[in-house]
Amino acid sequence: MDSWKSNLTSFALIVLINLPLACCSSLKEALPVSSHLEDNSDNQLLSPKMTFEVTLHGLLLWASLGFLMPIGILIIRLSNREESGTRLKLYFYFHLTVQILSLSIATAGAIKSIKTFENSFNNNHQRIGLALYVAIWVQAAIGFCRPHRGTKKRSLWYFFHWIFGTITCIVGILNIYTGLEAYKKRTKRSVALWTFLFTIEISSMAFFYLFQDKWDYMQKQSVSLREGGQVRPSDDQENSIRDDNGNKNLWREPCSKVNALKNLFN
Repeated sequence: MDSWKSNLTSFALIVLINLPLACCSSLKEALPVSSHLEDNSDNQLLSPKMTFEVTLHGLLLWASLGFLMPIGILIIRLSNREESGTRLKLYFYFHLTVQILSLSIATAGAIKSIKTFENSFNNNHQRIGLALYVAIWVQAAIGFCRPHRGTKKRSLWYFFHWIFGTITCIVGILNIYTGLEAYKKRTKRSVALWTFLFTIEISSMAFFYLFQDKWDYMQKQSVSLREGGQVRPSDDQENSIRDDNGNKNLWREPCSKVNALKNLFN
């Protein structure tokens, strides 16, 4: 199950990393933009105040869905190597704190969007955003309703919580890219630098996510090599601790030295 989940997530992350490079050139023509970034006239730009509001909206949603939520996933994944004890609890509470902070920031961004922008939900960016606001609250409710360990429902809960959280995080990251393109179209400002930096951030997180399994594997290989060098004695050592009948005799060599000393003093 862990291997299957790791392969599925790895494929999703690889698609996610390469998608901006393939789609950025076509998003401007193919993707509808948010109505609060559009106007009846394509030539009319946003006012400085509205530009600030849109920028603040983007920063809040980046902090929530583009940074804190992926960090929370990485943290709980690190806890998989811990069986029990204080470190496992620390990982869990750190994950919980980061995700609550992410939920709070996303909620603040949603409230600000409702109060500030005209939300007609007639385009993909707004529809996806609305679905994400609902999804992150559903994910939080699922997290707080987890069954106790050892029960039959625990495995089903764990799988659903993992897959639903991963999909929500990936869709949130994709919606950040659509928001950047909408901002570029409405303000006529370049977003190449922000797109590049965001892609570097997500790629680094994806690499760390995928590298964890390989790191555990390399550590296990290193331990196996060390144990292999320590356990097996050489042929001379094995022969020196066997008696005439071929049985192991760990006291043969010390006894031989004692007898030699007795003969020396007699």
